[in-house]
Amino acid sequence: MKRLSRFNRFVFILNIVSAVLLVLACTVPYIPAATFPYLSPLGLTVPLMVIIHLLFVVYWAIGRKRQVLLSVSLLVLGYFLMGPFIKLGFAEDTIEDEDLSIMSYNVRSFNKWREIDRPDVYERTFDFIVQEDPDIVCIQEVDYLKREDFQKYPFRHLKYIHMNDRVLIGIFSKYPIVNEGTLDWPDSYNNGAFVDILYKKDTIRVYNLHLQSLKVKPKTDSLINKPFENVYKRLAKAFKKQTDQANFFLKHSKAVDYKKIVCGDFNNNQFSNSYRLVKGDLQDTFEEKGYGFGRTYNFLGIPLRIDFILADQAFEVRAHKNYDIRFSDHYPVMASFRLKEE
Repeated sequence: MKRLSRFNRFVFILNIVSAVLLVLACTVPYIPAATFPYLSPLGLTVPLMVIIHLLFVVYWAIGRKRQVLLSVSLLVLGYFLMGPFIKLGFAEDTIEDEDLSIMSYNVRSFNKWREIDRPDVYERTFDFIVQEDPDIVCIQEVDYLKREDFQKYPFRHLKYIHMNDRVLIGIFSKYPIVNEGTLDWPDSYNNGAFVDILYKKDTIRVYNLHLQSLKVKPKTDSLINKPFENVYKRLAKAFKKQTDQANFFLKHSKAVDYKKIVCGDFNNNQFSNSYRLVKGDLQDTFEEKGYGFGRTYNFLGIPLRIDFILADQAFEVRAHKNYDIRFSDHYPVMASFRLKEE
């Protein structure tokens, strides 16, 4: 610090503060939200803090200052502890017809509340799904009245729940569904569902999860006009519910020995306790075959990955694809698989 100018000392203090915050954020996936609820929201800031530390690296490198080692060390350590924020690559693998393909998409009730200023959102969304032609489609926030339109998928699970404002989720399949059900999380408008599907003389279980919503939106009064403390408390409460729902899912999924694929909108990124619990030993298709940021949601201009497709080790992940279409506040993802030889 003695050889630094006054301005550079101030920059280094900011560097140290951001380093402490990043270290705390790195602990979030390993600490249950109920234990330290006010620590959990830090996980959402990891993408932003990674960008900030990259800027610190550039700043100190240009000045040829040894202070660059702080941010470099943190970024390297974070990469090995928490996985990549961005995957390097040049192109996505092609999704082949002979592979099992699954799409996960939060369609926001097909623009029921006119949040996107265009009248043809449902038609464009439906045409997109038909064109991409996945074998299984897991949809969050689906409109129950549209279920009959999916004639290409003769096997469907979409249960109407008689509860005010209960968010519905559906699973549509080209393969026979032999068992189905909902998880019915308590004290939540969100929910989870599952189906058991016959595929190549085997039975696989597909989960569609919609974890607790944060109920905080950018550019709305919930974020701008509310005190920061109230917003932070709301986030902490939502993260605790997400952890409870993740544990609920784990208990439910352990009841059968079927090969499993888990899709859904987790309403949190890969640096969260709930994601770590659900993922367990499953493969994250983006980490296996994706590239870039893997963005499925934008929050204040920050690309977040909050929609996931996970699969157990019985599957070979063949491809992962992120889409850049604006028919919802979320962006769809699709992945393909092959069953490994026994």
